[in-house]
Amino acid sequence: MGRDHILLESTNANETFAGSADVKGRGLDIDDCLKFEYRVGDDYVTKIPATTGEHLASNEEIELKSCGGVWSLLAQHLEDAQVLEGNDESPFWGGFMGYTTYELGLETIDVKIDRSTIEKNRPDLCFAWVTRSIVVDHLKNVIYCQQLAAAGDSQSDSAWMEAVGPKIEKLSQPRNSVKSARQAPLRPGQLVLQCDRIKVSRREKRAWSPVRSPASKFSMIVTQPTADSYESKVRRCQDKIASGDSYELCLTDQTTVTRIRSDPPHTTTHNTTDSILLYNKTPRPAPAKGAWSLYKSLRARQPAPFASFVRLGSATLVSSSPERFLKWDNRRGKCSLRPMKGTVRKTEQVSTLADAIPLLNDPKEKAENLMIVDLVRHDLHGVCGSGNVTSPQLMVVEEYASVFQMVSVIEGTYSKSGPDDLSAQLSSLSLKEDKKTKYTGLDILAASLPPGSMTGAPKKRSCELLQDIEHHKPRSLYSGVVGYMDVGGRGDFSVTIRSMYRWDDEDGVIEEEERDTEKWHIGAGGAVTALSTPVGEREEMLTKLNGTLGVFR
Repeated sequence: MGRDHILLESTNANETFAGSADVKGRGLDIDDCLKFEYRVGDDYVTKIPATTGEHLASNEEIELKSCGGVWSLLAQHLEDAQVLEGNDESPFWGGFMGYTTYELGLETIDVKIDRSTIEKNRPDLCFAWVTRSIVVDHLKNVIYCQQLAAAGDSQSDSAWMEAVGPKIEKLSQPRNSVKSARQAPLRPGQLVLQCDRIKVSRREKRAWSPVRSPASKFSMIVTQPTADSYESKVRRCQDKIASGDSYELCLTDQTTVTRIRSDPPHTTTHNTTDSILLYNKTPRPAPAKGAWSLYKSLRARQPAPFASFVRLGSATLVSSSPERFLKWDNRRGKCSLRPMKGTVRKTEQVSTLADAIPLLNDPKEKAENLMIVDLVRHDLHGVCGSGNVTSPQLMVVEEYASVFQMVSVIEGTYSKSGPDDLSAQLSSLSLKEDKKTKYTGLDILAASLPPGSMTGAPKKRSCELLQDIEHHKPRSLYSGVVGYMDVGGRGDFSVTIRSMYRWDDEDGVIEEEERDTEKWHIGAGGAVTALSTPVGEREEMLTKLNGTLGVFR
């Protein structure tokens, strides 16, 4: 098994969520994939080449001024690899999977960042170019086994398809009960999509669902914000609101969990070679085996529509997020965002939607949500234009495992794309300097970061204030986004909340015990308004924190 992994899940974890599918997508051979990494403040993007057999290639530094910015670079790569036709039942055909940090979003809106607080070897953007993937649709009981192949030469790459299909069938089906349909050859574009559609019996579907697994118990040290420190930050936010600097500030803080690793660092020749090749000649330790168990435990403890298990480079992310950030389809010219603001904790007294709706029908909770809706509409308006942004769902209460959340939906319409006009549609790091009239979902992604539900209103000024109030500590992966953008012109990203992450360079050693440690970060917070109370905001932060922190107990 390789070291890097990406698993994205979209499941209807709450009865009121208007999702369209129960889908699990996994990128394969991530170790060998082409990757792009970028760190805020750098004047280059690092291109980590794909590995092919015994061929060893060096990393390449691409100057931003030569490619128009990191977003332009990614957009150009997607355009060059466009697939013109494929099976629309599969939501992901291949393309980019990865993450961006909160700090990357700050850079896009020109908020000054104290680079001394950011470690040099931690990318703020990391995307893997996934050419082989498996997509599991639990509602239709179908598995899509897919790969991208060079147009006109797909036969040479079919060996993998022929080999992996039977393995999946064996894992997921009772003997002699599988039905398989190979898709007809596709009209060639830059690439073609090869896809096996494997029918899965309902009896065996459970094998592809998250397994309930208790978290491993290790000795650990938990460091979290004190009551006084967090409440003091809430009061500082309210001082800024009272002075007219902001209407709403989305305050956050982080808890760290330092624990004994569950396995020793990797030392085999193969993995050491991969580390030297792909990560600037700095060998990196293997992720703790416990990370996958943590993910399964979090999914069982805190079911949510958007879950992610991501191991890319030196980062490991475990997330069970209730919030979709952005979904788009360039061929339809449609996009959608689902900001969440307004939270009530589940208790014996508040256990149903009927109990929660009156509590969330409160001026403070509604104001939190409405101000973020206005902010998101403003972000979309800059790309979609006047009259092309609507709010079909406003302040609707949804139920989750430990909380009730108020959710709105904002939709935008932009120019549909096709093979004749794709060349005009390149995202730029600074959209305000771009004079083109046609856009893609990637432009909307670049224009909408950081997520409005994690900032405040107005966005830029609120982010500047929060940098100071939060003592310039990086939020890192927390408050960023994770997801995919595929060769068919679609994308889907969730907000990285209800999550935990770790970096390899924070691993330590307890010398007297000769044991390795790892440090996990858990972010939590809430929107502060003039109607907030310091105690109430701290309790909301703890409610969100404890839902994730509980997997360690």
